[in-house]
Amino acid sequence: MASVHDSGPDGCYSCDCNAALTDLPPRQRILVGAGWRVAHAINCALPGWLVVIARRHITTVAELDAAEATEMGLVTWRLSRALTEVTGCAKTYVAAFSEAAGFTHLHVHVVPRAHGLPADEQGPAVFTHLRRPAAEWVPEGTMDDLAGALAARIAAQP
Repeated sequence: MASVHDSGPDGCYSCDCNAALTDLPPRQRILVGAGWRVAHAINCALPGWLVVIARRHITTVAELDAAEATEMGLVTWRLSRALTEVTGCAKTYVAAFSEAAGFTHLHVHVVPRAHGLPADEQGPAVFTHLRRPAAEWVPEGTMDDLAGALAARIAAQP
């Protein structure tokens, strides 16, 4: 396995954040593991939308080694439990595409699906929350508050 400190291609947002780990705000380091870092999604209109970001530059799930794959499963499970407890969501969605320009670095979305979310925003349509105008994005302070609550809940999990 490559070192988690290996740098990816120039201009990779995820690699840049991984390299500056200690300087990141709480919303960008909700949980940091050996192979993964958890952050609140940026430019998003849905509070609690999390991304589980590979700590090394890879672009597909097939590139994971067994330890990274195991950790990914445990991290998404822990996040799903914490999101349910902190946000009261009905369930969580878990998806990995890594197709958007500038965001091909492997990341897994863990999205809280609220009770009462309109049917036209459920399932894959939840991704419309990533295409909303900036005025609707979750404020940084709200993301940091959620990050603190989620990190505390995760730390308290058995």
